[in-house]
Amino acid sequence: MAVKYKRVLLKLSGESLMGEGSFGIDPKKLNHYAKEINKVVQLGIEIAVVIGGGNIFRGLQAEDSGIERVQGDYMGMLATVINGMALQSSLENHGVYSRLISAIVMREVAEPYIRRRAIRHLEKGRVVIFSGGTGSPYFTTDSAAALRASEINADVILKGTRVDGIYSEDPELNPEATRYERVSFEKVLTNHLRVMDMTAFTMCQENNIPIVVFDINHTDNLQKVAQGDLSIGTIVE
Repeated sequence: MAVKYKRVLLKLSGESLMGEGSFGIDPKKLNHYAKEINKVVQLGIEIAVVIGGGNIFRGLQAEDSGIERVQGDYMGMLATVINGMALQSSLENHGVYSRLISAIVMREVAEPYIRRRAIRHLEKGRVVIFSGGTGSPYFTTDSAAALRASEINADVILKGTRVDGIYSEDPELNPEATRYERVSFEKVLTNHLRVMDMTAFTMCQENNIPIVVFDINHTDNLQKVAQGDLSIGTIVE
């Protein structure tokens, strides 16, 4: 079966794991993502995953709790490790070999991030789960995704969301909003379209890494996008 990309990085938000809940991890969602990732592995595509921690804790919420920003960001990074462990366990239930890698050293639960080792895991067909963000405060998991994609020479970042692409306006607020199939980095910046935070987006632009935004909650969408089907999402290139 033809595939467009050899190596992809999938970006998942922590909120995507919540399902219908207001926090935590929904077992059904976790199982869904594991099955979808497995389909990509079966195509022979190398896949790495960066997952957020917003379903457990967001660093930006820390100020409301009286927690300083830096401390809050580190708490958010630890939340991504918990999500990474959950995803790894679910992948293994589907017979998928994976490695959990953390930017914050915690050898008992995850490998430390070493670029060449991570690439070697991918070459051996293992799913690599990057957790712990960038390891530094003030950076989002979008930035971590852009950084890791650049470091492992990923062909594309697949940003799995709950909407089927990039729109001229928020489609949940304006049903008449127009969905783009292809859009340039320049147009995203000029029109202030929401794709990633500016640090992450600029890194992708400078390293010429395309971004595909698509609805990952629909069965087989991840597989289709990995094969190059852009009718179900929006590509920024």
